[in-house]
Amino acid sequence: MPRRLVPDMWLFGAALVLVSIGVVMVYSASAILAADRFGDPHYFLKRQLFWALLGLGGLWAALAVDYRVLERVALPLLGVAALLLVLVLVPAFGQAINGTRRWLRLGGVSFQPVELAKLAFVIYLARFLSRRGEAVQGFWGGAVPPAVIGGVLAALVLRQPDLGNSLTLLALAFTLLFLAGARPRHLLLLAAPALPLLAVAVYLAPYRWRRILAFLNPESDPRGSGFQIIQSFLAIGSGGLLGRGLGGSKQKLFYLPEPHTDFVFAVIAEELGLIGGVTVIALFMVLIWRGLRAGLRAPDRFGAYLALGLTTMLATEALVNLGVVTGSLPTKGLPLPFVSFGGSALFMTLLSTGILLNISQHGAADAASRRRASRPRAADARSAARGALARPTPSGA
Repeated sequence: MPRRLVPDMWLFGAALVLVSIGVVMVYSASAILAADRFGDPHYFLKRQLFWALLGLGGLWAALAVDYRVLERVALPLLGVAALLLVLVLVPAFGQAINGTRRWLRLGGVSFQPVELAKLAFVIYLARFLSRRGEAVQGFWGGAVPPAVIGGVLAALVLRQPDLGNSLTLLALAFTLLFLAGARPRHLLLLAAPALPLLAVAVYLAPYRWRRILAFLNPESDPRGSGFQIIQSFLAIGSGGLLGRGLGGSKQKLFYLPEPHTDFVFAVIAEELGLIGGVTVIALFMVLIWRGLRAGLRAPDRFGAYLALGLTTMLATEALVNLGVVTGSLPTKGLPLPFVSFGGSALFMTLLSTGILLNISQHGAADAASRRRASRPRAADARSAARGALARPTPSGA
């Protein structure tokens, strides 16, 4: 009898609710801005709905195709992603917006190659680690290849410049290597050069240093580098327990810069209050819990590392975004997964969720098959025990 595949409804439900909250809050946060900038209050809403529906289509496609197929295309996919990261830096291909080159434009659609690169890198890591086994404890043949490839991708992304996603790529490499059993001293040895390189990256870009100073003391430059985080504090603090009500945010009225993208959580906290903010955080906790559960119950090592990598990616992005909005981290420019406005980011997040659901349903089906297989053996053992008890005891015993 074929195995019945049932997706994890906890995981799917958490993702769907987060996307729904995102669509509503992007509209609430952006309507006035869109009307002023484009003459259409629904400008960002229509694009968010388009990418959400496209992403849900990607989710169902990923759910329908066995995740093991990804192991065979890991290297070509990584190569394509690296090529796109190079092309985005070429003026003839890359689209420059606000002094950065992060977008490629095909037809009328812009997308960020780094979103594909993160997914491709996770798939590569899962393939590499699942095939290496105990050899991952070695240095040159274990920890070095993923760290080098992650470093090359991070360097390309840093050239855009995009420090937040560069650090995300490195975090993925070191987290999965650690989970796979790489020796801590090897990881420390590989991470050591990253600190001076990070210092150089900050030194060569004065705006990054200003962001660090604003993180340490926003009041030192309240109208400059500290302006955005101060407005975020005002939004979160004024929300109280129940918030100002949907659409009632004051900080989105041209005070909080880009309220529909990286700082959408501040608008959520202002309009929906502490309860709304905690609800969003709780949904992310459910998603992380079920993602880790899918990894631990995966039917093979590739699925386990893939699920753990995807969960790490989503958790890192969510934690960094929430940390920035609440002033716990310097500004990085990472969107809140599922919620912030963003086409390619939303699509790839939902596609990654579909892969997680695929792994979870195969893991659940595999566990169910093992339980069914164990029942006849248990029944035979019980029958044998009853038969032994029913036999008469020899008189001489």
